[in-house]
Amino acid sequence: MGKRRSQDAHVFVFGRYHPDGDRRHCERRRRCPGICDAIFAAADTEKLERACRKLGRCRIGQAVATPGCGLPCRYIIHVAGPGWYGGEPRERFLLAGCYQNALHKAYLCSCRRVAVPLIFSGDCHMPRAASLRVAGAAIADFCQRHPSMEVTLVLYRQSIYDMAKRILGWEDAPS
Repeated sequence: MGKRRSQDAHVFVFGRYHPDGDRRHCERRRRCPGICDAIFAAADTEKLERACRKLGRCRIGQAVATPGCGLPCRYIIHVAGPGWYGGEPRERFLLAGCYQNALHKAYLCSCRRVAVPLIFSGDCHMPRAASLRVAGAAIADFCQRHPSMEVTLVLYRQSIYDMAKRILGWEDAPS
């Protein structure tokens, strides 16, 4: 929530699992519902699809980079996310790995500012409160090890931002 500015990279997530059970779209980095679809819609879709086809498939947690493809960033960092099967500790571990690997890829690409959406949360995925805890811990850990990098957690609705303030203890966070 707040003013939009140019970033070095946007983290973009493509799902391993598609809600209708067809995994082929997502494993090959094609449009999937949610954040993935929004990124494709905002970017030069044809360029992004070509860049994704060149990359092939990814395993869960693997992060790769493509050019910004018309977005106000140098790179789009893609990460293959885990499925949600009801709250096993492994799911949180895999999700934390997605954040860590995506941020590490941005670091390797010499990015100084990264916009990271709340990934794999809400409908068909990890409950938002649990996802916020995982994201907050993973991003805080990364920022502690890499203080020169500015990481912004992007939340698309005021209600999710308000939830994040409660869960992550953000007092007077800028909106």
